Amino acid sequence: MKNLKLLLGPMRLPFVILAPACVLVGLGTALYEQGSINWGYFLLALIGAISAHISVNAFNEYFDFKSGLDTRTQKTPFSGGSGTLQAHPELASAALWTAIVTFVLTGLIGLFFAFVQGWEIIPLGVVGLFLLYGYTVWITRVPILCLLAPGLGFGTLMVLGTHFALTGSYSWTALLASFVPFFLVSDLLLLNQFPDVEADESIGRKHYPIVLGRKKSSYLYIAFLLGAYVAIVLGVVLGLLPTWALLGLLTLILAMQVIRNLLKNAENVPAILPSMAQNVLINLITPVLLAIGLLIG
Repeated sequence: MKNLKLLLGPMRLPFVILAPACVLVGLGTALYEQGSINWGYFLLALIGAISAHISVNAFNEYFDFKSGLDTRTQKTPFSGGSGTLQAHPELASAALWTAIVTFVLTGLIGLFFAFVQGWEIIPLGVVGLFLLYGYTVWITRVPILCLLAPGLGFGTLMVLGTHFALTGSYSWTALLASFVPFFLVSDLLLLNQFPDVEADESIGRKHYPIVLGRKKSSYLYIAFLLGAYVAIVLGVVLGLLPTWALLGLLTLILAMQVIRNLLKNAENVPAILPSMAQNVLINLITPVLLAIGLLIG
């Protein structure tokens, strides 16, 4: 029982709430366009998304332990790993099996939806499974992929995948709505890399805070952050999203605070810790508000 409890560390369950927030956007687009759904399918899609998130977390925890990265990082509440495997190295194989089992479960759920809704979901699933395993192993070595992969997984793939699982089709509404978590989640990982520059560089990673430096990367962060809000406004202007989708703009209050702090303190990691917390809230609240706007529609 003690080991089972300790394995919750590599799963990083406090962060897994992000997956349901993104799935809610896919639920919102499906109900906005179709009016009714199979709630059993929604529950299964939600399980698949949570399973995928646990898998990528556990793979990341395992590979960072094996590389020694987590012993070098400046830990914050938002980055640097859970510390579980450093304290209990005997659980490394169990963490790897956690990643593998949830990886397989995610794939099986995808195959179910391919069978009941159509083969068109398979390309999303293949890319998604590659991201789960490949993020820590390969993607973190290529700056542009390291930037885009988180948003692709939680935005494009998770929102479109949920929408397809519930409707059996894709839509421009779902695609545009997916840009919101796409920009936000890529930003989430980007900002969380700021404290890890020196440690990540020591094991061969190459992300933008390493390649460009923290100051220039803060401008990239700001561009992506504003991109999420532009996507909402553009969707309403084009008639793809309902006016109520503008509820997602409410988190601009937090976003402006983060932008001001980053412009002033990009090189001062302790000073940006409050912004990292606000960034998490933006990532959770904005998709939920967008989903609510779609449901009110």
